[in-house]
Amino acid sequence: MLYHLFDWLKQSGIKVPGGALFQFITFRVLLAVLFSLIISMLFGKRLINYLREKQVGETVRDLGLAGEQQKKGTPTMGGFIIILAILVPTLLLANLNKAYIRLMIFSTIWLGMIGFIDDYLKLRSKRLAATRRRL
Repeated sequence: MLYHLFDWLKQSGIKVPGGALFQFITFRVLLAVLFSLIISMLFGKRLINYLREKQVGETVRDLGLAGEQQKKGTPTMGGFIIILAILVPTLLLANLNKAYIRLMIFSTIWLGMIGFIDDYLKLRSKRLAATRRRL
């Protein structure tokens, strides 16, 4: 959106100091990397702590594999942080008229939905199994 805003301002004849920098893809890539890093640092820890509070974590079957028990309690649905860190900078800084950008946004959302459904079904089956054991 910022790319299109500065492009529109340039076409309208309005000169914004530093606005020409948004025409350079290297500048936008650098900003996108910084934005994604900031988003993942700011919201990542909060989301992980929230998921731990709600006890949304991995369960591990006892199969005797080495290192398997280390994954126990790892919060699931953490991919939301990655999706946020990809989509927000892309929507802010990319040229949304490009077909490849639209394809990337569509595929990221699509695969994110698949991951969410997978995690949701895994948590739901875990809760159903826990209630059946109590009965």
